Amino acid sequence: MVVFEHVEKEKLKLLLRQKYQLLAPKTIYETLCLQKNGVKLILYTSGKLLLQGKAEEIEEVLDDLNSLGITRPEREEHFRKESGLIIGSDESLKGDTFGGLVVAAVKADAALRQKLEELGVADSKLLADREIFRLAEEIKRLVPCEIRSILPEEYNHVGKVTLLLNNLHHEVAKHLLPGKHVVDKYPGCTVGDIAVEKAESKYVEVAAASIIARAAALQQLQYLSGKAGFTLPKGSTHVRMALHELRERKLEFRQFVKIEFANVKEYI
Repeated sequence: MVVFEHVEKEKLKLLLRQKYQLLAPKTIYETLCLQKNGVKLILYTSGKLLLQGKAEEIEEVLDDLNSLGITRPEREEHFRKESGLIIGSDESLKGDTFGGLVVAAVKADAALRQKLEELGVADSKLLADREIFRLAEEIKRLVPCEIRSILPEEYNHVGKVTLLLNNLHHEVAKHLLPGKHVVDKYPGCTVGDIAVEKAESKYVEVAAASIIARAAALQQLQYLSGKAGFTLPKGSTHVRMALHELRERKLEFRQFVKIEFANVKEYI
């Protein structure tokens, strides 16, 4: 996967003269999508251009881009080159007011690592929700994976997020053994053979796990929204109206939110 910054749409459209196929954008964040010889070029509204495909085929596309004055990328997404079996795990919903907690793990060898990169696997925070769901299904079909999704009621019963994270990361990795366990390091992390911050940008298995975890988190929020009778927000920034709505509807807070959060305590 290769990334360019500050790419102009009109300039990129000139590739249509060079036998590039025009594809329909899959998310509202995509402004132009092209394909040639198995390489997909996705231009986002931010001006970021993402190239997905095999390394040797991407090299040909880089030459075409260079001919248009779109020079070599300012940065490339590089995952560490590992040998043997790697199990990567990551979590979602940890900082969200609504929802409980999700932890997922993915296992891959060298061949599967290459296929994950060719899929366009990246840190889930860089992807739109629609792309998250699509990639999650493709990852599940490609590699062994394990997911644990706990609802707010169970989260609140335990009440200690670090304990939950350590237990869940250990549990999902244990299910996929053998393999070297890599964890996206969090405060109080005591699990994993390797625990490193921003592991989702360094290990493709952790990036894949972050996508699966986020997809499961979105599904959990959809379920809880149906149960509450209104759409629950993601994150913790714009949640006051939703918390007020919970109280107005006389719903049990511990079934929808993390009651330990300071912004929740104002409404209980």
